[in-house]
Amino acid sequence: MAMFRSFVSAAQIRQHQQQNGASSAAPGESLESQFSCPICLEVYHKPVSIASCAHTFCGDCLQPCLQVTSPLCPLCRMPFDPKKVDKSSSVEKQLSSYKAPCRGCSKKVTLVKMRSHISSCTKVQEQMANCPKFMPVVPTSQPIPSNIPNRSTFVCPFCGARNLDQQELVKHCMENHRNDPNKVVCPVCSAMPWGDPSYKSSNFLQHLLHRHKFSYDTFVDYSIDEESALQAALTLSLAES
Repeated sequence: MAMFRSFVSAAQIRQHQQQNGASSAAPGESLESQFSCPICLEVYHKPVSIASCAHTFCGDCLQPCLQVTSPLCPLCRMPFDPKKVDKSSSVEKQLSSYKAPCRGCSKKVTLVKMRSHISSCTKVQEQMANCPKFMPVVPTSQPIPSNIPNRSTFVCPFCGARNLDQQELVKHCMENHRNDPNKVVCPVCSAMPWGDPSYKSSNFLQHLLHRHKFSYDTFVDYSIDEESALQAALTLSLAES
């Protein structure tokens, strides 16, 4: 939990610096790193920003996230509206204004041209040639352990629809089972270490809306009990609001 909070805080500080035109890098951080996409780790290319959390990514890097039903920010894991992702003109302007030394030849290059320069810089190519070669993972015949709980996707307790993540489960039940009177077991709760697979909720839709507004994967430390996990989630949620 502490690691998650410090990670988000550092990202928010960097984002604040970018939005306010900060030209000086944080201690130990180069200007190039300060304007690098968190996904590809290269200088932004056609940067876009998520409106709800203000995190910025390369346009192409964020595209896979926009193809799912309920996208989450790759950096802070908060849900966002894919229609509210806009071109980041302020970041593009800074990329055209700031210069940084090439990591190979040390020549100062405008950030917007850094990618093309690096691709043709002989010093960088030499450094890359001396890096350890990537070795693909060898497929294994070992079966996946069956005792590892699946906390990523769930089955609808009403109709059995599969492969629903937490946000999709809420949406699916609201659209298809709003008037279903059956008492069912919450698949999200039962997947937790403290979950009771035999407990049936008398009003499952209200349970979903009140208990599962956020993603457990974002907030929960699975080594602690339910009460501690909920208190930690509420504290973090209030701090960010």
